[in-house]
Amino acid sequence: MKYQVVHKNQYYYARNVSLCHNLAHLTARDCGGQTCLSHELQISSPPVVLSTRTDYFGNLVTFFTVQEPHRKLDVTAVNVVEVHPRPIPDPAKTTPWEEARRLLRLRRDEETLDAYQFAFDSHYVKADPQLTAFAAPSFTPGRPLLEAALDLTHRIYSEFTFDSSATTIDTPLDELLKNRRGVCQDFAHLGIGCLRSLGLAARYVSGYLLTNPPPGQKRLIGADMSHAWLSVFIPDFGWIDFDPTNDVIPREKHITLAWGRDYDDVSPIKGVILGGGRHSINVGVDVIQLQSA
Repeated sequence: MKYQVVHKNQYYYARNVSLCHNLAHLTARDCGGQTCLSHELQISSPPVVLSTRTDYFGNLVTFFTVQEPHRKLDVTAVNVVEVHPRPIPDPAKTTPWEEARRLLRLRRDEETLDAYQFAFDSHYVKADPQLTAFAAPSFTPGRPLLEAALDLTHRIYSEFTFDSSATTIDTPLDELLKNRRGVCQDFAHLGIGCLRSLGLAARYVSGYLLTNPPPGQKRLIGADMSHAWLSVFIPDFGWIDFDPTNDVIPREKHITLAWGRDYDDVSPIKGVILGGGRHSINVGVDVIQLQSA
């Protein structure tokens, strides 16, 4: 499947902004399940500094500085991406989750060592006995890891309500567990927290969903905006993604933008401004399926 993704960010300020520095994760990744064919970043006020680098996690990051006074700033990213998902193993034949945890700690090959860093606390996700308790019904003794992760994903989907007004990015996971309402970032963080609390490796994935699904197929929650899900490391296979907002394993309808320990590592745009006063932000995402050549 080939897609064009247009991600628009519009910033409005009550007073002039004289200077802004910005860091953007808006370039789709090249990874095992997709290829970024082209990328363009359009900025309404010409930046005096514009540079791109690869961050610690292998994501492409763009830094730009605008010094022209402005009360509005438009930042639009256009990615053309080809998605070619990998096959998924039989869940019942994957490594038992306790053995996966043991292998994660003992193996010294490059892939496992890289995955192990995602078993530890991060800014928004910290191991907690409440998370261990929530995960316990899914992670029964000896259960295959993929089977257990699928069950955890389904329980988050079934027991929590998508509500864009219920949380902010700073809402702690214990509050999410209490209120059972949130958005895709919350559900991804919850799943990651449960897995890390069990000593397993899980990372945060930011990306997009197909805006208009094929005829007869259900529209996924999170289209028309940036989306988030999680990925779990399966020994002897690698990483497998899980979307608890929609209770699916991401396949041809999910486009990966970046990944890291949590949202803090891969937020689409963050930065600092001088001036501006009160401000508002409009964000829109359009994902269009293209005809393959």
